[in-house]
Amino acid sequence: MDAKNHMAPLSIGGVDVHPGQRTTIEIPVARVPTAADLSMPVHVVRGKKPGPSLFVSAAVHGDEINGVEIVNRLLRTKALSRLKGTLIAVPVVNVFGFIGYSRYLPDRRDLNRSFPGSERGSLAGRLANIFMEEVVQNATHGIDLHTGALHRTNLPQLRITEGDETALEMARHFGALVALESKTRDGSLRAAVAEQGVPLLVYEGGEALRFDEWAIRPGLRGVLGVMHHLGMLARRKDAKRIEPIVASQSRWVRSPVGGILRARVSLGSRVEQGDVLGTIGDPFGHDPTEVTAPHPGIVIGKTQLPVVNEGDALFHLLAIGEEHPEDSLEPIEQWQAEVVGDGFDPEDPTGRRD
Repeated sequence: MDAKNHMAPLSIGGVDVHPGQRTTIEIPVARVPTAADLSMPVHVVRGKKPGPSLFVSAAVHGDEINGVEIVNRLLRTKALSRLKGTLIAVPVVNVFGFIGYSRYLPDRRDLNRSFPGSERGSLAGRLANIFMEEVVQNATHGIDLHTGALHRTNLPQLRITEGDETALEMARHFGALVALESKTRDGSLRAAVAEQGVPLLVYEGGEALRFDEWAIRPGLRGVLGVMHHLGMLARRKDAKRIEPIVASQSRWVRSPVGGILRARVSLGSRVEQGDVLGTIGDPFGHDPTEVTAPHPGIVIGKTQLPVVNEGDALFHLLAIGEEHPEDSLEPIEQWQAEVVGDGFDPEDPTGRRD
């Protein structure tokens, strides 16, 4: 956004926000059957100086709440007082699912399969349309925050659109261990945003309906790292850049039988073809069936449920090959120690220990 356009007020939800201002806007979404009105909260921070306009969104799936806390801490970061450009923060997009502890909308539709939506469409389509019109249309870049689905947990990771070089460069400054570069899926926010020419990072980390500190802190630091890269915040001289392993394929390893899963690998584990990921047996451990890796990879997601049925998704492997040498991935313990730390100071929402 150039200096001339930056001086003009930014209108979101019928509210004008001028340079140097910050405000929370309640965008009306729908009236529920009890005659109460629901709104989507949007917090806008505009710097006095021009710069990019970044949206950071969370809870597109209403039960994926780690991003809600990431946005909360982001908005309490003191560095925003020196912001260049505009930050549009939406902690809860799917307000219906959020208050109902659900991934979905009341009509059982997945909001992340309903973009770009329609003003006259389904409830999910109308909410998607509001988000596109009020948020995406006012942004030059975006970061969408997610977690694993219910009863699954994800290694902190990024999803980027295949061929989006701007998003790939943003990923290099985010600081995640791994990034999955893939084609967009019809109806997803990533696909709709790509149509608008807005580069987007999708961050995945942790488990639905839980606050996972080891996923929240890297997510916050990643958002700040991207803002530093975009020139929205002053660069930190001591910032460590982590080059992510970028791959284009992943695969869920499914249960060959029903029983009780005893996992042998954790998130971030690097495995070779044929390695035992876990065993499935009866409550006494009799006659265990081995679950093995079908190809070399990194464990980027896994089920949290020990009791499994035949065909259940157990381990999500990022496919790696010869282009990924063994020393190109930091051990997960070292990464957690350096990026996550062992204590949280509420006065320093970045979680940084000086």
